This record gives sequence, structure tokens and C-alpha cells, in this order.
Amino acid sequence: MKVTLGLLQHACSASPAANLKKTLSLAAKAAKQGAKIICTQELFRSQYFCQSENHGCFKLAEPIPGPSTVAFQKLAKKHRVVIIASLFEKRAGGLYHNTAVIIDADGKLLGLYRKMHIPDDPLYYEKFYFTPGDTGFRAWQTRYGKIGVLICWDQWYPEGARLTALQGAEILFYPTAIGWHPAEKKKHGANQHGAWETIQRSHGVANGCYVAVANRIGTEKPVGGEGIEFWGQSFVAGTSGQILAKASVNREEILLATIDLAQVDVTRTHWPFLRDRRIDAYGDLTRRYID
Repeated sequence: MKVTLGLLQHACSASPAANLKKTLSLAAKAAKQGAKIICTQELFRSQYFCQSENHGCFKLAEPIPGPSTVAFQKLAKKHRVVIIASLFEKRAGGLYHNTAVIIDADGKLLGLYRKMHIPDDPLYYEKFYFTPGDTGFRAWQTRYGKIGVLICWDQWYPEGARLTALQGAEILFYPTAIGWHPAEKKKHGANQHGAWETIQRSHGVANGCYVAVANRIGTEKPVGGEGIEFWGQSFVAGTSGQILAKASVNREEILLATIDLAQVDVTRTHWPFLRDRRIDAYGDLTRRYID
């Protein structure tokens, strides 16, 4: 079965309403261009507010289902597309998550995934805002294929990709917001981006599945200073880790890529990593460290 993926890459303004309007418009355009599974970038409704620890930013969160979920459900049903939308979820007072909703082509909310790995680095102070996810790693059967969804920092962990693939996911989607600290770009920028792309392509190799990554663009300085220069370069990788489509560093784009899901079984039978796993020998993976 062939299916066209659509990844939305764009800059974000300080207006949540404007960002939602833009993302809905891009999603509709992607559908009209033939995309059947559409993925937003991480936390598209706002600028990346985790650059500081600010209690006022909790006002950006919304319940699920909520206004954004409902808007995407209507769009999915109208255009008969699957949508992955990344939202700042208010689950309860004092309980917030970095969450992706998965909506099927009939507009039904199939479920949600709450980001499992939460970073705490300079300008990425996510532990202040997000409770670690409690959904576990999941896969959903949609009209156009079985998909798994992880979020940004999750993309560095082979364990998350593996556990999602073991549930039958044919495509791993990673809504993302990652970029350079401008002062570090000259010295470390190429290596940082190279590592980010390589680790995700390796998930495709190790699991014989497709990988689709939507990242934002633009420089955002919500708290002043140099801010973060998001590096764009959203991409789709094939079942052998090859780049099938890649967006630019700094242009708003709808990245389209048509993939053949039959290739998942072909790859997994020719490179039978799932067959040859020594599950009897991996118990120590659940330990923090082996002394």
C-alpha cells in the first residue's frame, strides 16, 4: 500500500490563535496536495516557551479533547486524512504534558501519546512544565497504516523506537522543536545536526520501518538573548535509513513523501533483526546502570 506523508514545517509567532490558523491552513493544503497522514511540528501553537521557567506559560495549555483537537478532527473528517497534532496538554490543575493527539481519517480521536523523555538543558527547561508521560509507547492502526508517535527528545532513545515498532508500527512520527544555540552553531552546529539526523535514521534501519520528522524553523527569542535558531530540515527516511525527502533549513514548507508500506515486510524479512533479537539476554536494560 502506498501512502503520501505530509510534514508541516514553519515558524511560529507569539499568537496561539494565529499559529493554529496557520497550521490548519497548511494541513488543508497538504491534504489537497495528496497527503494522507499529516504531522505537525512540536508545540506548534506557540513559540518554544521552554526557554525559561515562567509560570505564566501554563496559560498556553489546553485540555484534550479541547479546541485544537476538535479543529483537527473536523479537518481530518473533511479531507479524509490522518492527523498527528502536538499540543500542550492541561490534564488537571498542576498536571501538564507534552502530548500528541492521533486522529483517524473519519475524525475519530484514536488516542494520545504523552512525551516520555523530558529534557532539562539550557533553553530547553521542559522539566519545569511537563510531567513525564504515562501512556507508554504505543502504535495505532489508522486508515492508511499502523503508526507510532514519539516526541522530540524521545527521538534520541532507541528503546522507545524499538518498543513502538514491536507493536507493529510501520511509520515512526517525531514532532520536533530543535535547533542551535547561535553562539555554538559555528563550532558544534554540523555535529549536532548530524547526530540528530543519524540517530533517527538508525531507528529506521534497526526496526525496518519509515521515520518521519517534522521540525520548526526561525529564530525565537521569547525571553530575549540570542534565543534558539531552529534548524528545520524535516525529513522522511526509508526502511534502510535512506533519506527519501528533506526540507530546507529556513523555508516554510509542506514536505511530501510517498512511501510503500509493503517495503516494511520486505526489509524486515531480508534484514531480520526482530527475528534474531536475544530477548533472553536483555534484562539489564531495565537497570539504570550496571556497576
